Amino acid sequence: MLAIVLRVESILDRRSSDLSPAYTYFTWIGSLPELPEVETMRRGVLPVVGSRIVKAERPPCRLRPILFEPAIRTFDRRVRDQQIVNIGRRGKRVMIHLKNMDVIVIEPRMTGLVLLADPPGPEHLRLRLALRGGPSDQLLFWDRRGLGTVRLLSAEELQTKVDAKLGPDALEISHQELRQKLCQSRREIKVALLDQAAVAGIGNLYAAEILFLAGIDPRTRCDGLTGPQWQRIQRAIQAVLLEAIEHEGSTLSDGTYRNALNDEGGYQNYHRVYDRAEQSCFRCKKGRIRRIVQAQRSTFFCPKCQQRSGLHHLVQSV
Repeated sequence: MLAIVLRVESILDRRSSDLSPAYTYFTWIGSLPELPEVETMRRGVLPVVGSRIVKAERPPCRLRPILFEPAIRTFDRRVRDQQIVNIGRRGKRVMIHLKNMDVIVIEPRMTGLVLLADPPGPEHLRLRLALRGGPSDQLLFWDRRGLGTVRLLSAEELQTKVDAKLGPDALEISHQELRQKLCQSRREIKVALLDQAAVAGIGNLYAAEILFLAGIDPRTRCDGLTGPQWQRIQRAIQAVLLEAIEHEGSTLSDGTYRNALNDEGGYQNYHRVYDRAEQSCFRCKKGRIRRIVQAQRSTFFCPKCQQRSGLHHLVQSV
């Protein structure tokens, strides 16, 4: 789930007799770490609540450096001997709350993992918190591609640098809030659901799964959705994300995403549309899952039972 694969595709001009390539463009076919994976990480490291930080260190890494602030010496000085009082989540970020009210904000992004167990390899280890007084002697942040971030923020900085930039959490937003934030947008609903300022936590994979469960065509413009459709989307957000959390997220074919104990997630075995192009629709049995590109990202949907208006008779109430 945490890896993004970049595919270069040649699009053929079907109007031309020789089907020569018309242009080439880049498409994201993977997805960013999304709420279920980050929530699984959060739950996996919860046992360290109550532990004290002995030392913070950035292990040597010859690869791309991550965004890390403040500098490690200042970071270590501020967190040393601080007790971890809570571990929360804000959208796609793990929040490690300290007794002095500072918060370590870890954003995994493409390939980041927050772990207690041994990471996939030592080369990409970006942060190690040595701990005492709890069941684990360390908390780790590992990031293969180096696009994740680690920030130590005061309570005031947290408000301005994180909270002010994010919408309500996807597991907490009501259908009224969702509609209010997006109903005047001319964007397609699949694209709009990825806007973290509107709703925090949904990414490419789960947006496709949510709209399938809701029975709504991902190309439908937000300003064309009805009240009942917004209700179905909000209920589908809850159902899909909670189901994915129950299965500890999705580990895709590259195997990058792991939980806090370095095990695979299981929700990839329950995907209804994601990465199932040209396969039969599980629900209507008549449609074949179609792959299109929206905002340079792959979207998977069933053109038979996901509709722009109305409700297909096989779409059940979520």
